[in-house]
Amino acid sequence: MDLLFFSIFFVSCAAAGATGAAFPPGDWYKTLNKPSWTPPDWVFPVAWTSIYLLISFAGARVAVIEGNGYALGFWAMQLGFSTLWSPVFFGLRRLRGALIVMVPLWLAVLAATVSNFQLDLWAGLAFVPYLIWVTVAAALNFTVAQMNPDQKPLDLANL
Repeated sequence: MDLLFFSIFFVSCAAAGATGAAFPPGDWYKTLNKPSWTPPDWVFPVAWTSIYLLISFAGARVAVIEGNGYALGFWAMQLGFSTLWSPVFFGLRRLRGALIVMVPLWLAVLAATVSNFQLDLWAGLAFVPYLIWVTVAAALNFTVAQMNPDQKPLDLANL
C-alpha cells in the first residue's frame, strides 16, 4: 500500500468528516423521538474514524491497480453523498430530505464495495463495515423521520 495515496484518501475523508463537526447533532437532535436501537453518542465518532481509516486503506490499495476507474469513481461518489448528509439532516433538519441523500449514498457504498472486491479482496473487505454502518444509518434516518412526523425543517429566513 502506498502511504501517499493513503494520506490523500484520509485527508479527503477528514474534510468530509468536518461536516459532522460543522453540523453537530446538538440539543435539537436530543429532543427527537428515536428508536431504542439508536447507538449511543460515543459510537458515532468511533465508527466514522474506523470507517475513514478502512476506506482510505481501500482507496490506497486500488489506486495502484489497473482498471480501478469504477472503484475510484464510486469511492469519490460515496464521499460526496456522505459529506452532504450531515448538513441536510443536522444543519437543515430535513429528516426526509436526508433520506433522499441516503439512497444514492447507500448505492454508492454498495457499488464501491463490489468494485473494490473485484480488484482486491482486502479493499473489498475494508468497505464491508461501511456498508453495514450506512445500512443502519439509513434505517435510523427512516425511523427517526417516521417517529417525528411534525418535525419542521430549519427556517432559513430567520437566520
